[in-house]
Order: sequence, then C-alpha cells, then structure tokens
Amino acid sequence: MTQPLYMKIMTELREQILGGLLDTGAKLPTEKELSEKYQVSRITSKRALTELEQEGLIYRIRGKGSFVKSLVSKKASPTATRRLLFILPFVTDFSVGNFHEGLNPVVAESQYEVMTVDMDFLANKTADEIMAEFDGLIYYVDDMDQYLDLLLELSLSQYPVILLDKKLYDLPYPTVLSDNVDGGRQATQALIDDGHQQIAYIFGERVHPQSVRQRYFGYLQTLKAANLTFHTGMNDQTATIHSLSDYLAANPAVTALICENDLVAIAAMRQLRQLGKNVPEDYSVIGFDDIQAAALVDPPLTTIAQNFKELGATAGRALLRQLQSNTLPVDAAIPVRLVKRQSTSFLSRPDR
Repeated sequence: MTQPLYMKIMTELREQILGGLLDTGAKLPTEKELSEKYQVSRITSKRALTELEQEGLIYRIRGKGSFVKSLVSKKASPTATRRLLFILPFVTDFSVGNFHEGLNPVVAESQYEVMTVDMDFLANKTADEIMAEFDGLIYYVDDMDQYLDLLLELSLSQYPVILLDKKLYDLPYPTVLSDNVDGGRQATQALIDDGHQQIAYIFGERVHPQSVRQRYFGYLQTLKAANLTFHTGMNDQTATIHSLSDYLAANPAVTALICENDLVAIAAMRQLRQLGKNVPEDYSVIGFDDIQAAALVDPPLTTIAQNFKELGATAGRALLRQLQSNTLPVDAAIPVRLVKRQSTSFLSRPDR
C-alpha cells in the first residue's frame, strides 16, 4: 500500500528531529516550502506539520512559523506539579499593588498553588529546573533586558508564561497590562476639563519604561485633540522629579503636573511645598497607580487607578487556559479609572 504523502514528509522531519539534525528551536520549512520540495499541495504539507505538533515534536507561532520543541523538558517534567511560579520585583510591598487578591482565588479554584518570589529567585535557576518544578510562570517585567536568555529558552520549549505590566515584543508571550495609554488620556482630559492649558508631564527618571511611554503618549494624544500646543518633551532632561524646580522655573505658565506614577506625584507635592507653592491652588497634580499612600497624603492625591485585582485574575486565568487547552491566550489591556481627590481643582488663576 502506498504511503500517504503527508506521512512521507512527517516521517522525514521526525527522523531529523529525533536524530538531532534539527536542534531545539530550529525553524522548520514553511508549508509553502514543503509543498514545493515534495511537489504536494499546501493542505498536505500543513497536515504533516499538524501531525508533528500533535506528537509534541514541534510548536507553531502564528505569523512566524514552526519550530522544534525541546525534548528535554518532557523528561524533566513528566507529570504536572500543580504549582505556578509568580515573579514579582516588589514581592513584600503590597502598598504598590496587590495582584494576589485576584490571582489566588482563580488558581485555587483549579487546585493550583502559587509560589511568589522576587527576581533573585531566577539568578541560579535553569530553564529545565523551572519546567520541572512549576507548571507555568507569571512574570512581572521590571527590567526589560533581564533574564531574556532564560525566557527565550522557556519559549523554545513552549513553556506557559504570562507577562505582567510590559510586553516583550521579541518573545511570543501573552501580556496582561493596564491600559496605560487611556490612563494618560484620562489624566490629561481631567485637567483640561478643569481649565488647565499648560499641562506638564513629570518623569521619575531620564530612562522611561514602556508603561510610562504609553501614559505619555496618551497625554500627547489628548493635548493634540484639544488643540493645546504646550507639552513636555520626552527628552527634556529637566522634566524629572530630580529637576522639578528648574523645569517649573523654565516654564512659568505651567499650572498642572501629570506624574508618571504616584510616588513621583507625592515627591512633586513635597517639593512644591518646599518651594512655597500650594497644591492645588498653585499647581494641580495627578499620579498613576492609586497606591495606598495616594489617599493618605495631604492633600489626597488625584490619580489613575490600576485594577490590580483584575490584573492578577486575568493573568491567572490566561495561564490556566494555556495549561488546560494548550492554546496561546491573547494580550489583555485592563481598563483604568480616574480617582478624583483634592490634589486637583478648577484653575482659579487663568492669568498665570
């Protein structure tokens, strides 16, 4: 009996993979390339790749192709551990945001437990060790260049990873993050509605994380829509909390500050007080995050609230969905909301 053509393709590729001719992570020929090489239809070559994927020898990334899956990981983790790993840089500081309020009930319902550790946990861990000890990983992206080698190795083994807060565009991981662009829009629109036209953006440092850039873009978009010409330049070296007095002296018409996060906003209010200025009479100030301290400072801080509970729950559901159905979740942007407090008010001195 003649062997079906798809099996001929599948058999040859399988032998190359198992024989070590195609290493882990190696990209296989495309459906088009296989159909041309073997003189078969695209449907036939697609079936061959599908069969290899079902055998667990390859994995496929939409828009990028098919890749050889690690065979080591199967040996390292023959059974599920029912444990998930959560990497969080501020693991002991719940004032920054409590993801566990949403994450823990979601994973507990599926009878998983979560081990939360800081970044240092990964310093002496190999990809094989992580895959052997945990079924999946939620990774809060702090430094976008940190542990890229480890994350890449995990991706080559198609190990389930969900990113939090920032997206790593070079890796095929789903990301759960706040809608930072809309947060920038909401903060800026709130100040415009209060009559402010000279609205500054104050950064924490001169290097801007992805989330901060997104908030800044929302700020720019809203100013543009309102036909307001003044804006803070992203590369303005004085537009940081460390040079706030210099920035305000150079821009005396500014009446409101949008700060990249609540900690920067609280520091800005402290500096304004030292300069003999009052909030919100002289300057309205808005932060971002709605950390616990935002409601406790004097005056209480107007801010854009991240929904940390929903961020944690969404990340947990996405990871479990990937574990249970072996399908890659899509990115999720969680809505944010304006929390109006006493650090902002209607502009009472339009002559400034």
